[in-house]
Amino acid sequence: MENISFPSANVKEINELLRRYGVKFGIYKNGEFKEQLFPFDTIPRVISADSFSYLEKGLIQRVDALNMFLYDIYHEKKIIADKIIPEEFVYISSGYLPQCEGITPPKKIYSHISGIDLVEGKDGEWYILEDNLRIPSGASYPLIARELTRTASPDCFSQSGIVDNRNYAELLRSAMDSVNCGGINAILTPGRYNAAYFEHSYLAELTGAALVQNNELFVEDNMLFQKTYTGGKTRIGALYRRISDEYLDPLTFNPCSVIGVPNLTEAYRAGNVAVINALGNGVADDKGIYYFVPKMIKYYLNEEPILKNAPTYLPFYEEDRKYVLENLEKLVIKDVAEAGGYGVVFGSDLTAEKLADFRQTIINEPRRFIAQEVIDFKDLPIIENGEQVMRKADLRAFVLSGEKTRVWASGLTRFSRNPDSFVVNSSQGGGFKDTWVLSR
Repeated sequence: MENISFPSANVKEINELLRRYGVKFGIYKNGEFKEQLFPFDTIPRVISADSFSYLEKGLIQRVDALNMFLYDIYHEKKIIADKIIPEEFVYISSGYLPQCEGITPPKKIYSHISGIDLVEGKDGEWYILEDNLRIPSGASYPLIARELTRTASPDCFSQSGIVDNRNYAELLRSAMDSVNCGGINAILTPGRYNAAYFEHSYLAELTGAALVQNNELFVEDNMLFQKTYTGGKTRIGALYRRISDEYLDPLTFNPCSVIGVPNLTEAYRAGNVAVINALGNGVADDKGIYYFVPKMIKYYLNEEPILKNAPTYLPFYEEDRKYVLENLEKLVIKDVAEAGGYGVVFGSDLTAEKLADFRQTIINEPRRFIAQEVIDFKDLPIIENGEQVMRKADLRAFVLSGEKTRVWASGLTRFSRNPDSFVVNSSQGGGFKDTWVLSR
């Protein structure tokens, strides 16, 4: 790492380019949609070739086990019969969709694009914090940031052994092609005012997939079609949906949805279209189910987990609940139904009165929460007001499953702009870095 030259372009230059390209992140706050720049820091996270090789093996192992779990849960349910995971724990998950029972997606792949969130502890160990298997976002940001930085500082990349990250489009297209049921690939967006619309359009451009909205699509004879400008139709064989399950098909899920495609589920059930990621994946990235992933790896693969979970407790279990209630002030509590950094409470931030109230909430709703030890994860340098300061940062690794499972040699490193915060999510005001994987 001593021989690596970092980009000479300054932070303002790159962020101005990102602004001009429309690289923004949209959030809903107080009932209003607001777009804001996703702040970029030019000092990259650097991962050695050996470290990435270790992460790669662990991430492939984890995602393969999660895909096997999803097939099992919607079919034979062996993991429940063998009492590895409690039956009631699965079926009361908000992510479990009974409408998906018995549906077999092409090649039994449920999570084609997995976003796995990790942190590197100060002890040098990597810990997995969350598995995102529904519609994980964020790959486009390091892609375009690398492209702009490469343009601004070409010497940096010609002189350093950095793995080229521009193959993400190839990995995504390959994953879509591998399950395509006949027809074109398409990316379904809810539209311009979605928080990740930039990513939808950017990935469609890179992969050559059609960018579509629901009013362009219809199902006929259990097949999905796109309307053409001439009044004809084009069949869609793989649909990368960027819409949550509950809004995807108003005839199967939420009848009030105005962004879904009626009868899409029936075309999917008939095996005539691949839905990426598959319907019903939420049961596997439930924060409560996260607790059981190491057991899944042993159960389905007969292997020891390579990557560790953060030390986690389930108040659902009496022994864990007792520990959580007694140690609440030093734990981080997560609401299993929340995402994007919401529903995360650090016990150390609560007053005695609020701690007492929270204890009672946990007693009343033990399935609603998980508790984790606070991992003292690494700070990374960022540039703030022209000076270098240290901030907490995580890594979202992207794992793509098709003919085989592959890990993108890059990723989204998010950092907290608040020196006192461990929460790095963009929706909570965080920024992002490029992630450099060294080739040697």
